Amino acid sequence: MLSSRPYLTRALYDWLLDNDHTPYIVVDAMQEHVVVPKQFVQNGQIVLNIAPTAVRDLRIENEMISFNARFGGEPMEVWVPIDALVAIYSRESGAGMVFGHEPVLPQPEDEENGAKLESVPNEGRAEHEENHAPGGDDDRPERKRPSLRVIK
Repeated sequence: MLSSRPYLTRALYDWLLDNDHTPYIVVDAMQEHVVVPKQFVQNGQIVLNIAPTAVRDLRIENEMISFNARFGGEPMEVWVPIDALVAIYSRESGAGMVFGHEPVLPQPEDEENGAKLESVPNEGRAEHEENHAPGGDDDRPERKRPSLRVIK
């Protein structure tokens, strides 16, 4: 699955702007491919104002956040890989979200690698569990929930 971080970031950014708040992001400046003004990094992190009045050409994409801004009067292009994004929040209220480390969910393997997904009944369900609608027919066969497992 794709990371939820860029989707949540875009939604929170819009929400903050709609409520007349100033969106700030916290970036782990020590990660690879991060391009930020190093002179403003403290304890390995930097806080950046990404309001429309503070940046130009803001792009919040699935892999990267990028924009142009001025730091100490000097123009700079900022690049933040989405994995380096620590938080997005409101300057005025602190409302927002801190991102933890997302678990890497495995992609379903393709047939080139010889593995496939197969639907199998859930064997852990009780045999006496009723799957009938109240007042319904008692002749219907019991249904078991399917589950997936990788068969190599």
